[in-house]
Amino acid sequence: MPLDSSGRGDGRRSPSRNVLGGKLESCSIRPMTGFFRNGCCDTGREDVGSHTVCIVATREFLDYSKSRGNDLSTPMPDYNFPGVQPDDRWCLCAPRWQEALDAGAAPRVVLRATHEGALLYCSLIDLKRFAIDLS
Repeated sequence: MPLDSSGRGDGRRSPSRNVLGGKLESCSIRPMTGFFRNGCCDTGREDVGSHTVCIVATREFLDYSKSRGNDLSTPMPDYNFPGVQPDDRWCLCAPRWQEALDAGAAPRVVLRATHEGALLYCSLIDLKRFAIDLS
């Protein structure tokens, strides 16, 4: 959770918000995801990649990402990384999601688990088109 920016100055953390304006929900703990490896697509100053979009991985997307130099599917035991498989949820960098969208390879999105910071890179209209959690 990012530091509270309400101006109170008390250093308490406030709940992160999702792209719908609600409280940010967990994306995945199996595999453990998020920049902070807390299961949420939370972000902070140190997250220069903006790992804010909660996706549901597809083989097409994983192949696309690998072709772009970001191999998410190969396990890396030295880093306790099991690899992302189709149907796994994962906190993806917002610019990578936008790139995949532009290339026709964007995966589905979980809006309630996608941090509002993703809106700096992706439009809400596009994210909603790929949402699995709109009713």
